[in-house]
Amino acid sequence: MRVGMRELVTVMGAAIRVPDPERLVHLQFRRFAGCPVCNLHLRSVVRRHAEIEAAGIREVVLFHSTAEELREHTADLPFAVVADPGQRLYAEFGVEPGPRALLNPRAWPAVVRGIARDLPAVLRRRKPAPKTRPDGGRLGLPADFLIAPDGRVIAHQHGSHAYDQWPVDDLLTHAAQVKIQLG
Repeated sequence: MRVGMRELVTVMGAAIRVPDPERLVHLQFRRFAGCPVCNLHLRSVVRRHAEIEAAGIREVVLFHSTAEELREHTADLPFAVVADPGQRLYAEFGVEPGPRALLNPRAWPAVVRGIARDLPAVLRRRKPAPKTRPDGGRLGLPADFLIAPDGRVIAHQHGSHAYDQWPVDDLLTHAAQVKIQLG
């Protein structure tokens, strides 16, 4: 699979190019603004962001929420966040919703951890709660794509449940393999 050059606009208004002509792009498809499961995973990416950048990877995270809604949930993230409320890119990359997103028992521990992590801040009004009926629904499945500067998709994974995405170690392993192949 090859990705054609496109310019995306982040929720903060910056233009970014995918693929990036200078480095690999880790294109992440997540669920909705304020998703506790997505937040749990994204915090692991934030903790290791310097390591990811040092490996020559640019993080780009898509959500199927509006930019306005995402801004209040993602302003502190150190990487590009893109709104795709019409799910145009989701469809293009074959990322679909499904009941198994939350029905799969392997997702339940992450759901509990994510809610437990976010709930105190929501109750103290330090963090906004997610919408009760988020744009695009709650049943989105995650997906990860590693895209080379020439647009080739080097590696990808379509999640089978809400918390089935690449851990940072897997991302770094894929990137290292690409660099070996490219010499």
